[in-house]
Amino acid sequence: MKRRKFIKNSLLATTIPTIGGLLYGEPQTNRENQPFNLLYAPHFGMFSKHSGSDLVDQIQFMYDMGFLSLEDNGMKDRSVSDQNRIAKTMNKLGMTMGVFVAHKIYWDFPNLTSGDRNYRDQFIKDIKDSIDVAKRVNAKWMTVVPGHVDLGKESAYQTANVIEALRRASEVLEPHDLIMVLEPLNWWSNHAGQFLREIPQAYEICRSVNSPSCKILFDIYHQQISEGNIIPNIDKAWEEIAYFQIGDNPGRKEPTTGEINYKNIFKHIYEKGYKGVLGMEHGNSKSGKSGEQAVIDAYRTVDSF
Repeated sequence: MKRRKFIKNSLLATTIPTIGGLLYGEPQTNRENQPFNLLYAPHFGMFSKHSGSDLVDQIQFMYDMGFLSLEDNGMKDRSVSDQNRIAKTMNKLGMTMGVFVAHKIYWDFPNLTSGDRNYRDQFIKDIKDSIDVAKRVNAKWMTVVPGHVDLGKESAYQTANVIEALRRASEVLEPHDLIMVLEPLNWWSNHAGQFLREIPQAYEICRSVNSPSCKILFDIYHQQISEGNIIPNIDKAWEEIAYFQIGDNPGRKEPTTGEINYKNIFKHIYEKGYKGVLGMEHGNSKSGKSGEQAVIDAYRTVDSF
């Protein structure tokens, strides 16, 4: 649905002053459509029953609903034309770009953990290629996953191999003020065999790399499964956390559908002064327009502090 038609059919005419320093001046109904306290970032397709399939229309709908960020793991694979369209729209609306995946991830066998020079060189090449994408779409962060464990090496050797690869990648990213964020993945339900699993492990690696371009992506869904203790781990690793992702457990759907107390977690993050993005890396618990509205309503519920 085109944005003008959506506004005509769905919103009452009123105005608000500015959002993100830009004059908005489009119809709004009430507080429900105002910006959220934190920069929650939907993915393309999350609200397509309302907005339609066009990327620009989807971004505009997200903005109209109060979301001021976008996350797109597959941004690197999009055409330059689409990347430019996305960036132009987000820049006009004053929205912040979240992460995209920076490199080829080896889910089933070792790459960075192995210490193999060929894998390390390919990783560095992927990181270099991601710089142009990041600049094109005004992204600051990119996701990195070290890959599968190497069953033929002790954990300490694997850790050293990963640190070496990340130090070299950091040297590439630092001059551009870009940040790769390491994502620990849960061992149990989605990514069995992955080397990087827990926040203390990621913290140790980032401290060893010792670069502003190597930080932690704290995926709350994965960490609830791997280790729990969410708020204390946020506090302990705070200096190395640059990004969050969201998903309730079980099910990896929107907040309020599972066991995680997202209202308390988001309030804690907000009160610590976090200004970055929180990627909505989850599915919708219900289908259709009602399911999309349920996602919006869920974020209004957990953002009410």
